[in-house]
Amino acid sequence: MRRRFDLRSVLIALAAPVLAILFSVVVISVVLLAVGDNPFDVFSKMIEYGTQPRTEVLILNSATIYYFSAVAVAIGFKMNLFNIGVDGQYRLAAFAAAVVGGSINLPAPLHVLVILVTAVLVGAMWAGIAAVLRAYRGVSEVISTIMLNFIATGVIAYLLQPGRLAVEVQGSNNIGTEPIPPSGQVPGMAIIPGTESKVYGLAILAVLVGFGYWFLLNRTRFGFDLRATGMSESAAVSSGVDIKRMIVAAMLLSGAVAGLVGMPQLLGSSYSYSLDFPAGLGFTGIAIALLGRNNAVGIAFGALLWGFLDNSAQILDLEGVPKEIVTIMQGTIVLSVVIAYELVRRYRLREQQRLTGQATAEPTGIGPGADEREGAPA
Repeated sequence: MRRRFDLRSVLIALAAPVLAILFSVVVISVVLLAVGDNPFDVFSKMIEYGTQPRTEVLILNSATIYYFSAVAVAIGFKMNLFNIGVDGQYRLAAFAAAVVGGSINLPAPLHVLVILVTAVLVGAMWAGIAAVLRAYRGVSEVISTIMLNFIATGVIAYLLQPGRLAVEVQGSNNIGTEPIPPSGQVPGMAIIPGTESKVYGLAILAVLVGFGYWFLLNRTRFGFDLRATGMSESAAVSSGVDIKRMIVAAMLLSGAVAGLVGMPQLLGSSYSYSLDFPAGLGFTGIAIALLGRNNAVGIAFGALLWGFLDNSAQILDLEGVPKEIVTIMQGTIVLSVVIAYELVRRYRLREQQRLTGQATAEPTGIGPGADEREGAPA
């Protein structure tokens, strides 16, 4: 009986993201039919292209970056904190890490470690500003982190200029920080047969971060306090939790993970922070965290799905289908996942009420007439 109940719980948990994805497929099919394209042909081409070895590498690389971003957002979500500033935190962290990495020359492991620690500290520091404002001045973290995103953009634009911290990138009109020497680079992993492309070496770090996130939330007192505060601040206060301390700690931890978002790209591909460094990854993380319901494994599947959609969309232009179809699909998933989770939540609540009602209605063998019902002699 217990095993059936656990299986049912798993199926219910999977229902929301599956419903959201199916609904988005239906919506996209309608859109494709409206513009005269065959949905089955479009989806089959995306799947065919997405399963090619080189594309699989690109999907894993994108998923690695998205995973860091989504975990950073999820940490805040667990506390009912909306860290909209992941975008500014990771870009400022990547810029600072690139400057430090390009200005020093250390043995390989130590050089990489210094760059990663710099990114983590800068990301945590930038998120800490919003944390202090929320905890001690009551300023909404949504407003403060959005403003900090703009400030981070301005700071980077000011410093990323020739004569300050930028140099010209050879062979182009681009400018960026001093290149990071080989000792500070993380080599890729050739784990996909059939292609010379390599998966980011920091994909291993993403796995470790995911495990650490799960362990922190489910196996530590801090994680329990974090989840309890997110569920009910009044109940957490009654049990002795310092809300202000938890707000600051959660935002610092979220910012620290956000600092890692740009590291796979910086240490595994570009080796410099330039004008074309990827932006907007923080907002992608919000969508993936919602899709994965802030669960370490769920976020991983969401990151892989997003990576597949982003990279398989490239084939659509070649086939004469606007690749914006994928953007519509991603947006539909984000909108429908919230509705799907609410429907599943209500269904689960009704099931719990039904099971509770059955349990209370079953005879307990206690009370008047119990002996007669059990066949005992009068």
